Amino acid sequence: MNKTQNFTEGKILAPLVQFALPVLLALFLQAMYGAVDLLVVGQFGEATDVSAVSTGSQILHSVTVVITGLAMGITILTGQRIGEKRPEEAGRTIGAGICLFFLVAAVLTVTMVAWAGGISRIMQAPEEAFDQTVAYVRICSAGTVFIVAYNVLGSIFRGIGDSKMPLITVAIACVLNIGCDLLFVSGFHMGAAGAALATVLAQAVSVVLSFMIIRRRELPFKLSRQDVRFDRMIIRKILSLGTPVAFQDLLVSISFLVIIAIVNSMGVIASAGVGVAEKLCAFVMLVPSAYMQSMSAFVAQNIGAKRHDRARKALFYGIGTSVIVGFLMFYVSFFHGAWMAGLFARDRQVILAAADYLRAYAIDCILTSFLFCFMGYFNGGGKTLFVMGQGILGAFCIRIPVAYLVSSIPGVSLFYIGLATPASTVVQILLCIWYYQKTSAPSGQ
Repeated sequence: MNKTQNFTEGKILAPLVQFALPVLLALFLQAMYGAVDLLVVGQFGEATDVSAVSTGSQILHSVTVVITGLAMGITILTGQRIGEKRPEEAGRTIGAGICLFFLVAAVLTVTMVAWAGGISRIMQAPEEAFDQTVAYVRICSAGTVFIVAYNVLGSIFRGIGDSKMPLITVAIACVLNIGCDLLFVSGFHMGAAGAALATVLAQAVSVVLSFMIIRRRELPFKLSRQDVRFDRMIIRKILSLGTPVAFQDLLVSISFLVIIAIVNSMGVIASAGVGVAEKLCAFVMLVPSAYMQSMSAFVAQNIGAKRHDRARKALFYGIGTSVIVGFLMFYVSFFHGAWMAGLFARDRQVILAAADYLRAYAIDCILTSFLFCFMGYFNGGGKTLFVMGQGILGAFCIRIPVAYLVSSIPGVSLFYIGLATPASTVVQILLCIWYYQKTSAPSGQ
């Protein structure tokens, strides 16, 4: 049975929401996947383990966003080829992408395993939690090939209009991760290292099972063994679309790593508190994140079919529905942050630190409802260079300078440091509005 969608005809809002819902669920499970490590460690480990997992997982998140950004090239190019009714070209795109990402996985694995200690030192991991942080990063890095495989699978299926397969993949991984976390952390008392081992094993089994499911699926593209090769023209196209997204996501992630490094210098409690808050942010930002991915696939198909009007309408429908949820998340995060943080930590000081930082992020819940829809729209239209530019500007000209200047104030609270994030989002939204007005009818690359 063919479960992919054609976004170039018929209604706009209903298909967009229907496609976004599985993406939302997949992101929720993916957030749970990362949060379970911290949750189990927070309940059965020490503050040093919480600090190690929060810092280490943020480092690994930076690697993941690079992979996801590069894979966006496959999503956009595959979606455009499907919209153009060229299934053979879509198959060749996927085949070349498989070869490209096999090489990416090999390079990242060697680099991350070898430099785990150096990266942890750069992150100013608290001395009491340094060894645990290195162990977490090194064990997770050894499983980079599975992280790459998962994200490539997701990018392919979103490109062909199927958001359910990535949901199945992450659901498998999430269930396995919960079981393994409880076994290694609670049962064997392995702390941060146990959480990392659970992550790798869950990813590995998930990818293997996903391939078994895929082999039984009917797909809207033709992929043969001959297509799985280093096609320079296609790889260059994938990279031209994906590299700006990956570079922007990496630098934005680095900006958050810089903020975490600043906070780490304030001690274990502040480090653990921000780590808990960051995990919670993955949940409160779920809807705009889902729309960003869904918008890219929706717009890419319509650009391929020369339906620019449908792409523009999808943008406004996405913003309108996303902002409603944004206000709800603002209320919960701003007024009930301590309760949320209590789910991930027992230490009262850590809970209060997390709640303080989360109040600043509550403001961003509303703002990202606009920003993420714009980013998905521009990515789907192939305008990835602009997305990269506005992201870098917001991260390095606003977020990092504001966080650094505020942190230099004696006795400053985490709330004021956290305000650096919504400050950068405001600037990025203004840039997106300007660019939309300048190029209101994007064209595929």
